[in-house]
Amino acid sequence: MKGALHTPFSVAAYIRLSREDGDKAESDSIGNQRKLIADFLKGKEEFILYEIYVDDGFSGTNFERPAFRRMIADIEAGKVNCVIVKDLSRFGRDYIDTGKYLERYFPDNNVRFISITDNIDSEKQAYDMLLPIKNIFNEQYARDISKKIHAAVQTKQKAGEFIGAFAAYGYRKSEADKNKLIIDEYAAEVVRRIFALYVKGYGKMRIAGVLNEEGIVCPSEYKRLNGENYRNSNRLESTYYWTYSTINRILQNEIYIGNMVQGKKFQQMRSPARLKDRADWIVVPGTHEAIIDRETWEKAQDLLKRRTRKQHLEADVSIFAGFLRCGDCGKALVKKRGTVGHGEGIVNYYCGGYVHSGRKFCTPHGIAHSTLEQIVTEDLRTVIRSVDDLKEIVKTQESLLIADRREGTVKALESQMAKVQAEIEKVRRLKKAVYEDYREELISREDFVAYREDYVKKEVLLRKQLEGLEEKADREGMADVFETPWISHLLKLGEVEYLDREIVVEMLHEIRVYENHRIVIVYNFSDELEGLF
Repeated sequence: MKGALHTPFSVAAYIRLSREDGDKAESDSIGNQRKLIADFLKGKEEFILYEIYVDDGFSGTNFERPAFRRMIADIEAGKVNCVIVKDLSRFGRDYIDTGKYLERYFPDNNVRFISITDNIDSEKQAYDMLLPIKNIFNEQYARDISKKIHAAVQTKQKAGEFIGAFAAYGYRKSEADKNKLIIDEYAAEVVRRIFALYVKGYGKMRIAGVLNEEGIVCPSEYKRLNGENYRNSNRLESTYYWTYSTINRILQNEIYIGNMVQGKKFQQMRSPARLKDRADWIVVPGTHEAIIDRETWEKAQDLLKRRTRKQHLEADVSIFAGFLRCGDCGKALVKKRGTVGHGEGIVNYYCGGYVHSGRKFCTPHGIAHSTLEQIVTEDLRTVIRSVDDLKEIVKTQESLLIADRREGTVKALESQMAKVQAEIEKVRRLKKAVYEDYREELISREDFVAYREDYVKKEVLLRKQLEGLEEKADREGMADVFETPWISHLLKLGEVEYLDREIVVEMLHEIRVYENHRIVIVYNFSDELEGLF
């Protein structure tokens, strides 16, 4: 060590406990470590306890622990020059980094190190040869525990049990079983709206803008206002709004169709977590109630795949973009504008294979935008005129089933509303209680203002939840029991005067164009139509 240390020593008592490291509940408990160190210091006048630093629930496999980092900062500030621990494993289980602190950092900073049960005292004797071996055993033990925990977690994931700390936005953990997810109706309604807007043709940035303008808090802030100690490492501290990436993640998350998706990342000791290939994720279907129906989900995924080519100007986007295919070679059709002498400004579509590779690959399959629009419009009008007949066919098949489902949904919503109303009453009582504490001078004005603001925010959020539940209950009560989703879409359209992007996205799956203007239109509900006749 550099130079002589001066007594008395300013002592940092360091305590750590982590069940993930396999620490024993009783012998390694915070209380037991605290008592052992206190007994050691008793009667020793050369030691003055500066502070007890406690990391409860932090693994010893790395040194990024809040209390430990604070202790190091106090050492460097000259406030501490002695560190005492119960045993070496409390200090750390990483062989290399533990050795760096004990053999280099502490001696270089004139810090005395004492491990009570290991009989290690850096002032009384040099480090013995067994110290690095003890460190190796500690690290190996941590590795073994880490493997066992990882195997146990993976078993639960493969069984479809939720093991995360926080449920995905739109869900919450069941009070009866923390490994089960149940719907959080307020957030679920926002998720449904995101999907509905997207399939109508709204872009992700535009959807985020709509939600921000309406004052709907983003998922991370929603969890915080609900009392969850949640922190999104990808979000700036001052950002409380919806973003493109948030909308994008929601639109691609299978959890909203009732599939449990876990095991996306893998982390080894001392290494940062890395994202696994999608094929290696653990996906278990049908583990919880879906928020998004299968039809809407598939439509959204189809659109996500179609929107790979970005347009320079919104006005330049064709209403048929992503829907046109060559009927012979299957390549996407590309848009071209006519030049002078060949119909300047007229939009035509041609087979992409022909455009890029010539006639050796395929023929033009050319068709004007106006011709295509007229054909599709007339065909869709014919389908809509048959809706009344379709309603009668579907009515006899599905009325009882949907009525039963509706009744169950209304009852579930009423139960949710009762819970939210009870939470509102609880927040009101807390607001009143904190005011009385302030009036009785039990808390400061600053604390009163801080508590009151939190309760006001929570009450506003709960009221929005209640309003969303009430609106949904009203919609369920008035729903037409014999309308299937695709018939509802057709009824909403009414008489189609002209096509727009929203109608194309809502109704069409694909348009196959053959030579001589022959086309085949595949609707999103084509399979259902075939099943009825």
